[in-house]
Amino acid sequence: MLCTKEAALRAIIFDFNGVIADDETPHLECFQQALAESGLTLTKEEYYGTYLGMDERTCAAALLLKRDGRCAPSIHARIAERKATLFRDHTATQKPALFPWVSGFVERAAGPYRLTIASGGRREQILSALAGTAIEQHFELIVSADECAVGKPDPAIYEFALRQLNARRPRPPLLRSSECLVIEDSRAGIQAALKAGMRVLAVATTYPASQLTDAHLVVPSLDGIQPKDLAQRLFPPGN
Repeated sequence: MLCTKEAALRAIIFDFNGVIADDETPHLECFQQALAESGLTLTKEEYYGTYLGMDERTCAAALLLKRDGRCAPSIHARIAERKATLFRDHTATQKPALFPWVSGFVERAAGPYRLTIASGGRREQILSALAGTAIEQHFELIVSADECAVGKPDPAIYEFALRQLNARRPRPPLLRSSECLVIEDSRAGIQAALKAGMRVLAVATTYPASQLTDAHLVVPSLDGIQPKDLAQRLFPPGN
């Protein structure tokens, strides 16, 4: 009889906006402006409701498909580039703030676990927000929209992150999806992580906790959270 190896926590994969960086509002405002310049409208309620907090590429494609019956690549690319420019201009004068509890949590997790960021945001935005912070060097891998063209709720970005982590340490035992904990703040992100076979901790920084119940565990924030406690609770022996 074959024995199934128990899953223990080995890696923590963080979404970025709304989990590490407290910058969801300026991101949405810049996105709304970029959309408006292409004749599209999107309210905050629609983004967090109808479009389930999808990443911007997926949301823009859905809006174009709804309006035009197709997603024209040229318009889609123009919206993405314009939004990136607007956000770059914004952060030139207002550096995105990290949530105050993030540094402590990341520093406590950095020794025992492999840490990764997997975000639908641009790499330059992530690196800029992390630059000069106490946690800048704690992430083994950063996967952004620049490396993975498919947005959440598709699981592609989390599957890609797992492959990249195993490529960095190819000797057995390879990291399994069941040994990864994803920290997310959106319903689309939760769905992406679940489809990738990973466990999910949701932080209610963007959505109310009542809308995040598909996650294995929902907390108000990472304030006071101990990574080892998450490991014991979400990866118990015999799971």
